[in-house]
Order: sequence, then structure tokens, then C-alpha cells
Amino acid sequence: MANFLLEIGLEEMPAHLVTPAIDQLVARAADFMKENRLQYGDIKPFSTPRRLAILISDVADKADDLTKEIKGPAKKAAFDKEGNYSKAAQGFARGQGMTTDDITFKEFKGNEYIFVTKFEAGQPATEVLAGFKEVITSMTFTTTMKWARHTFEYVRPIRWIVALLDNTVVPFNILDVVSGRETRGHRFLGQTIEIENATDYENDLEKVYVQADADKRKANIVSQIDALAAENKWQIEKDADLLEEVNNIVEYPTAFVGRFDAEYLELPDEVLITSMREHQRFFHVIDESGSLLPYFVSVRNGNNEHLDNVIAGNEKVLVARLEDAKFFYHEDQKNDIDFYNNKLQVVSFHAKLGSVASHTTRVQALAAIIGHNISLTENEQHQLARAAEIYKFDLMTGMVGEFDELQGVMGEKYALLFGEDPAVAQAVREHYMPISADGDLPESVLGKVLALADKLDSLLSFFAGGMMPSGSNDPYALRRAASGVVNILHANDWHLPVSDLLSALVDGVLADDGYMGLPEDVAHNLQAVINDVLAFLTDRVVKALQTEKVRYDVINAVTTGKLTDTTQMFTSANALLAHSEDQMFREGVESLTRVMRLTSKNPTDAAVDTALFENEAEKQLYDVIGSFADKAFTTDELFAALLSLQPAIAAYFDQTMVMVDDEAVKQNRLATLQLVSDQAEKVGNFMALDVKSN
Repeated sequence: MANFLLEIGLEEMPAHLVTPAIDQLVARAADFMKENRLQYGDIKPFSTPRRLAILISDVADKADDLTKEIKGPAKKAAFDKEGNYSKAAQGFARGQGMTTDDITFKEFKGNEYIFVTKFEAGQPATEVLAGFKEVITSMTFTTTMKWARHTFEYVRPIRWIVALLDNTVVPFNILDVVSGRETRGHRFLGQTIEIENATDYENDLEKVYVQADADKRKANIVSQIDALAAENKWQIEKDADLLEEVNNIVEYPTAFVGRFDAEYLELPDEVLITSMREHQRFFHVIDESGSLLPYFVSVRNGNNEHLDNVIAGNEKVLVARLEDAKFFYHEDQKNDIDFYNNKLQVVSFHAKLGSVASHTTRVQALAAIIGHNISLTENEQHQLARAAEIYKFDLMTGMVGEFDELQGVMGEKYALLFGEDPAVAQAVREHYMPISADGDLPESVLGKVLALADKLDSLLSFFAGGMMPSGSNDPYALRRAASGVVNILHANDWHLPVSDLLSALVDGVLADDGYMGLPEDVAHNLQAVINDVLAFLTDRVVKALQTEKVRYDVINAVTTGKLTDTTQMFTSANALLAHSEDQMFREGVESLTRVMRLTSKNPTDAAVDTALFENEAEKQLYDVIGSFADKAFTTDELFAALLSLQPAIAAYFDQTMVMVDDEAVKQNRLATLQLVSDQAEKVGNFMALDVKSN
């Protein structure tokens, strides 16, 4: 057993690429070892901005031998008329690097076939591991670059490669970089060193000011920050994303404290925190009561030498940012909301979709429709109308122009300063939420409605403009918007069929008002793309249910039927799963499936005429399904009631021929079954359920 070290030395990578890159290298290494039958113990990752490395422990001396039987053509095709091996048999053997002498015949699924037994001796570990060249070059990144005169692209230029099996170099090269044992220490504090043995890697790098283990480096940063907090009796917010970013821009971390003038504390906390976190990668400091203090904590890539100069430089850069913020904060308050709102008339929402002002006008109309559907009070409707009228005004303020991360946040701050209702101001901030697929949702009912309206109009408008996402390409973040719609509706148990909401907007309000700023060609597509928008939202439901490990057939049952209410899709999935172990589940679903399959192939809008009934089973099924209309079922109760129909449905089909020659009788019987299907479709498409294993 031996240990294999691979290090890819690079120019500094962007922080956000480091963790995905090392995760990818580990995964590809594991796949490589498995594919090449080289046994090993564990893969330990190392990463810094300048290196991606793995240490594979307990590597076998050689790959496992491989013996496998390979099936060829059927025996009947193995010989020609003279009884000699046919060209097909000869070609098969030759293709496997063997001769016809190696051919045997074996039975497979009732027929005899040509087989050859192939033996492949395992290669020595050194020869196998040289194949890591392909592992390195096959890696993919969201950002790549070329260097020198090479056409090869990589996340950053490759400057050195270490490849050691214990103390032996595994030879290969990528472009003009040859693998060896030389690595580089910290860019300023360290120097080039040789790694004598693979297991020396981490300790040897420590000597040249590189902490290569990312987890240990992060723990070191946290420990240093906690020590500063304890020393000063502070609380320091260790934002997880910021901590990850800082960890990926340093090789030898040293935390330090800086300060700024307390006069800047007049600015909203969000402005100060954004200036520190987003622009300078500083951690902000608060006291025991949660109030922001005029200090920050940062982490340098180096040791304590000349730390005073580092602190002074960071303070100077931050103060310049805060001066800008202070200027914009005061300048923005010299105008009112109408001043900024009017400017939206000349700001493009998209070149094909008119102005931001026209977008907000459509959102006002859609928000009113949603508000009516969820029975907002008259006062809430009034507040919602005001929020929808002004919710984008902060885009035109100097503060948001300088700090675009504060969209919505400054909308709330300024709205309150300008005397707006706090509920209106909160909705202005919350309409952006969630800002990621699994991000926090709006808390206020007005924020939820405004967020829904804004996202739905964006989806409808971009789809009508022919700008749907394709593949991984989603430049307008429409998948995030769709996830936001689905998550808000689901979290609040709002059963609002999106197609009905959008149809009400398009056929009613927009048609009467010239489609509110949309170009004519886009406006003509609005109604046509509503189903596409619904399908797009349904795909988000599918992804969410897959994440929750819901059975594939249950997912298909609730997303491939006639449900247009995304919240109902989740509710139905839960009901199906809850009853999947019921004694009547299989028989009940099979009965309902039989009904739905028949009605889907033979749709009818005929009314049931009880005078045409010819047996008691028809009357019984009609009576019991008719009783459903008088009951306010939950989805769970409805599904249980549908399963209980199994005896009545079985009796119906035992005593009744549906597809008879008499057209009136046939349509009447289909109409009875359609009543059953109509109720079943409220739960889902039972034809998609797999009940064979139940």
C-alpha cells in the first residue's frame, strides 16, 4: 500500500471557484480510481487560491486483474455454409483482440451465443496514476482562460504539478508543465520547496506559510475571530458565505481589527454592513444589545508583520466607501418618491418589454387580482396598491446606483423616511424575496402578494417575448423567479391556479388598457404562453418534490394531469404518499385508473340521465359519486373517499358494458364515469401511478 499526492499549482483562482473545483477534483479522482480498478482507502482534499490537491491513501500496488465474458453474435450466425467461422464471428473475436480459437458458446435467455473470456492484467499503480493527466484536463469550470500561446483553457494558468506515489514521481506533463515534487509556498512569505514523500505535504507547506487544509484554515480563522471578540467583549457576525469566501482568498490567515469613525453609524446598518461585507470582505461587529459598533474584523493573507500598515490601508479604503454612502444617503433625501418613480418611465425593463414603469403598472393590476383572490381587507388592498405603485422607486436613487445589493432594502428605508405606511415599506423590501431558490420568503402578506405579482409578470412578459430559459442558460433568472412563486404559494397554502390569474390579467385588465406598455408583438403572445408559464412552474414543483425524495410515479401523478394549482400538487403528493400503505390503495388506484383511461379516450360532456340506467350498479355508482358534490373534502379525505369507491366501480364494470352500440346509453355511461374522473383529477393523474409493487 502507498499514498498518492496530486497537486495542481495555479495562478490565484477567484474565491467562489475554489470549493467547487476541489469538490470536482475529488469526485473525478474517485471515478478514475474505480474505472481503473485501483483500490485505495480515502481521498483527502486540500485547497487554497493557488492550489488544488488530493492525497489518496492506501493505494494498491497494482490495479485489479479483470476477467470478463463478452457476448457476441448468436450461434446461428457463427458459421458459414462450409462450417467455418463466419466473418461476423471472426470480426467479433478480432475486435476483442482475440482469435476464433478463444470462442465458446453459451446459452443466454434461451438462445446460444458466441462468448469470449477476456483477461486483462492490472497495471502497476505508477502507470495507472499517470492517467491523472486526463483527470486534470477534463475538469470543467464556469470561468476559464488561456495563457501564453496555448489553446488549452483552464480555471487559471497551471504553473506546477506535484505527483508523488510515496517518494516516487509519477511522470506526465500538461502543456509545458512536467510533474515533479516541487511546490511553492506563500507568494510573499514562502519559497519553492521539494516534497520528499506524499504524506509530508501538509506539514511541509506549513513551514512555508501555507495552510493547505481548507477546513483547518477556516477553523483557524474562526478561532482568531472568536479570540478578538472575547478580548474586546464584542459579538462578531460570522456570515457563512463570507467566511467561505475569505477562507478561499488566503493561504496563511491572520485576523485583525480595524475601525471607522462613529459618525458613519448614522447610516442604516444595512448600508454599513454591505460596504464592509460585499465590497471589502470585512466582518461587522455588534455589542451585546445587537447595535452596530464602529469596528470591523478582516483577515489578511500573511502573518503579523507590518500589520499596522495593513490595518491603516483597509480603514482608508472603507472610509472612502462610507463617504460615498453618506453622500448618497443625504442627497437621496432631497427628493421625494414621485421624483424617483417618474424616472422609471425612461428606464428599460428589457429592450423588448418596455420600461420598468410599465412593468410596475402591470404588477399593480396583477397584485390587485391576487389580493382579491386571497380576500385581503379593504385597507390591505389600499396598502398593496400603494406598495405596487412605488416598489421600484429606489432603483433611481444614488445609493442603489452605487450599492445595487441594497435594492429593496433602501426602498424600505427611504419609504419610511418619506412617511409611507410601514406595511407598504416592508412590502417594498420583501418583493425581491426569495433571492435564491431556497432563500427566505417574504413575511408580510403584502410582501408575499407583491413578490408573486412581480415574479409572475416577469415570467409572462419574458415568455411572451420569446426569452424562455434554455438548457443551463437563464440570463434573466426566470427559474429563480418561478421557484419563488411556487415556494411562496406552497408555504402559505395558497391555492391560486396561476393560469386563471394570468388569464384574468391578460383578457381583462391588460386588453382594456393597451397591454400597459408591452410592444404589440409581445402583447399578442401573452395568452398563448400562459400554459408555457404553468408548465415552467410545474417543472419547479417536480424539482422540489425530487429534492424531497418523493417517488417518481407520485411526482408524475400530480404534475402530468389537469392540476393547474401548484400548491395542490404538493398537497396531492402528500395525500398519495400518506395512503400508499392503505389496504385498498392498489385495488382502489387500479379501479380509478381504469375509469380515467376509459374517459380520457372517450371524453363526453353529456349529462347523466338516470332513466337510461339498466342495472343497480349504475345507480349505486351514480349515487355515491353524486354525494361527493355535497361534501367539503380535504385532499386527504377526497383521496380516501375515492379509494373507497373500488367495490362500486368493480360492480359497475362487472354488470355494465360501457361501449355499447346504443349511442345514448354509451354516452350516459361515459358521463357517469366522467363524474368519477372529474373527482379523481382533483387529486391527480392516477394513470401515472405504479401500483405493481404495492
